[in-house]
Amino acid sequence: MEKEYFVHPSAYIDEGCRIGKGTKIWHFCHIMANSVIGENCNIGQNVVVSPNVVLGNNVRVQNNVSIYTGVICEDNVFLGPSMVFTNVINPRSAISRKNEYKQTLVNKGATIGANATIVCGITIGNYAFIGAGAVVTKDVKPYSLMVGNPARHIGWMSEYGQRLNFNGDGKAICPESNEKYIIEEGIVKKH
Repeated sequence: MEKEYFVHPSAYIDEGCRIGKGTKIWHFCHIMANSVIGENCNIGQNVVVSPNVVLGNNVRVQNNVSIYTGVICEDNVFLGPSMVFTNVINPRSAISRKNEYKQTLVNKGATIGANATIVCGITIGNYAFIGAGAVVTKDVKPYSLMVGNPARHIGWMSEYGQRLNFNGDGKAICPESNEKYIIEEGIVKKH
């Protein structure tokens, strides 16, 4: 039976992985045991997906990203070039902490910019936008725009990746899609 996904000849796929239809895995990647990669994903060159990682459908992983055990990315997540996940809070070379891996959840539609660092054990909300080079150390609310080190909230983004400007009534319109959003008690929702 012919594979329903593409793997470049220089990539390695370990036993027990599940890879969805239409997914493309490019040069020098290593997909480790028991990882799950959804349909229509694109895994750029020199990417490592550690054991038991879960990537949803339509996830885009740019070049030079390591996705460590404990990471779950839901559908439509974008991981920018050379961004970094961690999976242990206090790593030491001489001390094994494999039983201390923390889960990191990246919710649907979130974007993580180039060279950003995501410290383990947090949740990044739906459609959040993490700017290039940001260092995220705590949970991120849905639709948040986060920048800096440590990352700080500077605004809100639409599902189309456009900046939202809320009026005095707590309403905003995406300039690209014309979709409406509301903010109530610090939480943004599509209206």
